[in-house]
Amino acid sequence: MCRWITYRGRPMFLETLLFKPENSLINQSLRCRKAEVATNGDGFGIGWYGERETPGVYRETLPAWNDRNLRSLAQHIRSPLFFGHVRASTGTATARINCHPFSHGQWLFMHNGQIGGYDRVRRRLDQLLPDSLYAQRQGTTDSEFFFYLLFANGLETDPPAALRAATRQVLDIMREADIDEPLRLTAAFTDGARIFAMRYASDDKPPTMFWCDAGDHLIIVSEPLDENTQRWNAVPSGHLLIADESVTILPFLLDARSAEAGGDESLERRRPVADGVL
Repeated sequence: MCRWITYRGRPMFLETLLFKPENSLINQSLRCRKAEVATNGDGFGIGWYGERETPGVYRETLPAWNDRNLRSLAQHIRSPLFFGHVRASTGTATARINCHPFSHGQWLFMHNGQIGGYDRVRRRLDQLLPDSLYAQRQGTTDSEFFFYLLFANGLETDPPAALRAATRQVLDIMREADIDEPLRLTAAFTDGARIFAMRYASDDKPPTMFWCDAGDHLIIVSEPLDENTQRWNAVPSGHLLIADESVTILPFLLDARSAEAGGDESLERRRPVADGVL
């Protein structure tokens, strides 16, 4: 399984989180601690926001620990919101176009997990995409497919609803094809201001996700960057984290009843984000 990190807050050099922590994302690419596959060497990627509305993206097939360009870029790029991802392929080719994060317009998306039996249902799933979005796809991963499926379901107007609708569509097709393998979605996506991060699986083994609100910044990760267990909060299975003016964690419900409609009673956890962030 892949490992990833999301940061939002005061502008920070990427190397501060990608390279320097005890259990940094680069160290996780060699020896992650909370996944069945310890090495994530099938490429990597970073995405960041600067002075433009759309994000910059750098992706490569080299292992993250062995790319000097990444270290140089991370030393010089400072951003208030960035993504980092190291990849362990679940079957698709190790190619630059298959590395995360994926971008479309002002959005970034990255994923840890899989659509069970993807090779068996890929053709049926592709039919869910309108021609305009299908033509935008560059790679062959289930992750990039799911990203564009979010757009097909209204990501730009209602991200939580798009997420529920896309997940239901995938599960329905998997069920019709008698797929026994699970759907696992631990993913993050952003429009450059808001961040949405979900932890979901159709079985009882969702990939891990943690978050840390340090006052002037928010970090969301596949696994903690250090051993300070008091500062890292696990996102419960089957929940969606939304970071806008505050951090809200809602049950991820697939039925017609929206979790947001439940008011404060539907909140798992809520903490303010400090002034000065995006």
